[in-house]
Amino acid sequence: MNCDRIARWYALLEHAAFGWALERCRTRYLPEITCARRILALGDGDGRALVALLKACPDAQIDYVDLSAQMLALARQRTGANPRVTFLQADARMVPLPDQAYDAIITHFFLDCFDDQNAPHLIDRVAQAAAPNARWIVSEFRAEQWWSRAVVRTLYLLFKLTTSLQTRRLPGYSRSVHAAGFHCSQRETSAGGLLVSELWVRR
Repeated sequence: MNCDRIARWYALLEHAAFGWALERCRTRYLPEITCARRILALGDGDGRALVALLKACPDAQIDYVDLSAQMLALARQRTGANPRVTFLQADARMVPLPDQAYDAIITHFFLDCFDDQNAPHLIDRVAQAAAPNARWIVSEFRAEQWWSRAVVRTLYLLFKLTTSLQTRRLPGYSRSVHAAGFHCSQRETSAGGLLVSELWVRR
């Protein structure tokens, strides 16, 4: 999935479809990682969430990974030449990650880009890079009712047309995160159950 074609319009499209609901998901558990010193943010897009992350975690160094050059450019514009951020244009499945280095992981509306074959491999790689007692913040869509399944199917179709995303359904990422050594300590749903915010803690 490469969002270069829609990067400039992404925030406008998101707000038109969901208002500020996704923004609230992204910031819901930031108070739980304010003491983080090194953070890995994967596929976090145009930098809106990065601005909030920098404010919430004033002592953190952040590795910010995204496949889209245009998204990274927007994130740089929003944050300036901040020495606390390292921008990496890379595929999260292959980018080199240091072992047990990150005390916080951020994946906002990112795991849904992977299917049930690729998601476990990615999650295992991220877990190996997580420090003991690391926190992992996840924001995602859910499709547990007929209308939310319709919304998610529509979103996948739109992203297929605009970004060439091949995934067709939400992966069962929770099983893989749990198997990788984390437990979900807090979970909050919103938008009638369409969205979920989760805080996972390494066991």
